[in-house]
Amino acid sequence: MRWLDVGQIDDMGRMNSPIHHLDARAKLIVTLAFIVVVMSFDRYAISALTPFFLFLAVLIAAARLPMAPLLRKLLLAAPFAVLVGAFNPFFDHQPVLQIGGWTISGGWISFTNILLRFVLTVGAALVLLATTGMYRLCAALEQLGVPPIFVTQLLFLYRYLFVISDEGAQMVRSVRMRSGVRGLSFREYGGLVGHLLMRSLDRAERVHQAMLTRGFDGNIRRLDSRRFGLSDALFLIFCLSVFIVARSWNLAEHLGRLLN
Repeated sequence: MRWLDVGQIDDMGRMNSPIHHLDARAKLIVTLAFIVVVMSFDRYAISALTPFFLFLAVLIAAARLPMAPLLRKLLLAAPFAVLVGAFNPFFDHQPVLQIGGWTISGGWISFTNILLRFVLTVGAALVLLATTGMYRLCAALEQLGVPPIFVTQLLFLYRYLFVISDEGAQMVRSVRMRSGVRGLSFREYGGLVGHLLMRSLDRAERVHQAMLTRGFDGNIRRLDSRRFGLSDALFLIFCLSVFIVARSWNLAEHLGRLLN
């Protein structure tokens, strides 16, 4: 369950660092721009993506984030990226790169490109969550014009994801203790999913009634009234400028030419 503990990333949002103190809107805009720029590169671009790893490393170091939880969450989603690009080497045999006596096809280059972009984009999203927290992030989305109903749904989905995962873990643990076996069949897992759905619906009804009793009107009240300051504007302008430069020129290639 340690791998699935998304709350551990959210807990990092309450740490104390210069990056944590920045306005959530600035970090959200920077992260979205970062993802758009990274995804805009050609499928054969490899060296041009490497400077963006330096940007992520600087953010992680400035925020003093522990690497182990971030890497665990990254590895948890890695099979999806591998599945997306796994067939590229079988369909794209066009020679693209020659290293010594080895000829590397475009399929392997594009596969590597997919993995690099996956690490960069998912890593950026994890750093955003780890330096902001889900509640401040949802508040920033609403301040940037996202309809409140979508923000509320996202916040509740995130909040009660932990409740459902805990219910599922308890059900699996109970079945294993009563049956004395460690592994369950697909049929048994299917039955557990059905019971989990019924228990989730019942809990959702009780939670909704409790919220209505306490005066919930569909809107999330924000306690953080921080204003967009000069440091936030400078951070935003600097990061966007770096992205424009890194997208316009292959910085790794230019640096290699200078060193040669």
